[in-house]
Amino acid sequence: QVQLVESGGGLVQAGGSLRLSCAASGRTFSSYAMGWFRQAPGKEREFVAAITRSGGSTYYADSVKGRFTISRVNAKNTVYLQMNSLKPEDTAFYYCAASIVGSSWYSDRYDYWGQGTQVTVSS
Repeated sequence: QVQLVESGGGLVQAGGSLRLSCAASGRTFSSYAMGWFRQAPGKEREFVAAITRSGGSTYYADSVKGRFTISRVNAKNTVYLQMNSLKPEDTAFYYCAASIVGSSWYSDRYDYWGQGTQVTVSS
């Protein structure tokens, strides 16, 4: 069982930055690939970024590539999402998720989810 708790969301102006954190419970954090997803009002949940168990490989949605960076520190049981050059269209609830099978763009490959944190980007 893995419990995930996101933090770091908030209100920021367009062009600004935020860093989201996701703290995981348990001693098996390094066994899970991690992902970030987001969901805006009235829209489906969408993939944002993913990172492999070791952190050696990362994957991004085209909409955030070059602006967002996913990273992890296994010794701290934490995964991060650094978000730069934020745009109003990045406004959404952001969720982190853990996958035992590996990194994926697909939300159904993830076994555990956090409660999410709101990110609002004003124009």
